[in-house]
Amino acid sequence: MTGTFWMQVAQLARRSIVRTIRQPAHVFPPLIFPLGLLAVNAGGLAPATKLPGFPTDSFLAFALAVPFIQGALFATMNAGTDLARDIQTGFLNRLALTPLRGGALVAGLLSGVVVMGVVQAGVYLTVGLLAGSGLASGVGGALVLLGLSALVALGFGAVGALLALRTGSGESVQGLFPLLFVFLFVSSMNLPRNLIEIDWFRFAATANPVSYLIEGIRSLVITGWDGQALALAFGVGTALAAVALAGSAVALRGRMTRT
Repeated sequence: MTGTFWMQVAQLARRSIVRTIRQPAHVFPPLIFPLGLLAVNAGGLAPATKLPGFPTDSFLAFALAVPFIQGALFATMNAGTDLARDIQTGFLNRLALTPLRGGALVAGLLSGVVVMGVVQAGVYLTVGLLAGSGLASGVGGALVLLGLSALVALGFGAVGALLALRTGSGESVQGLFPLLFVFLFVSSMNLPRNLIEIDWFRFAATANPVSYLIEGIRSLVITGWDGQALALAFGVGTALAAVALAGSAVALRGRMTRT
């Protein structure tokens, strides 16, 4: 049974990856948009590095963490819209008539999301290094960064799957997508939290779990090995994935029952 389960996961993961590659709208925006915003911010916000206490003299290095989270947010939309399309076209109904296990469906979909998330992370890191950013944690840090990126992609991908299973509509998933970006912009993406002078914004950034994901990746780029930042980042990523996966499992059981 275990072997059959993993065979099902492998087949569905392959389907998820191939379907993503065949849709340019799922491939290029997650690469181009975050890198474009990185270029704009690195040029326009460079004077911020002159603030007392700013952790680096390169805003490019400081901002390099942001594309990794933006790419993961795109993973949410891609995973959600693909699964919602399967629901709307009746593909999920047909799967319900087969011996496919529900867990394999979600695991296969999210395996594809994680693979694409790691590929995106490799592109962001390569472009950042070519543009002049360093990586204070070295080769080992690059591997940890890719691992953290995979975890974040898994977590946000599971959120997308949960939204799709709850709504059954790709349009609903896309409509909720901008709300997820609010968490990105109300975070420490452009300034360290200790340098944010507006009280409500600093409080919001501190309460926002996305800040800790960004700061974990950022620590590998500009600090080296910061155990606290990495522990918080992996902790938030793990909690997000666990909660979203649990919600997806419950929503899938309800969806399969209705079919």
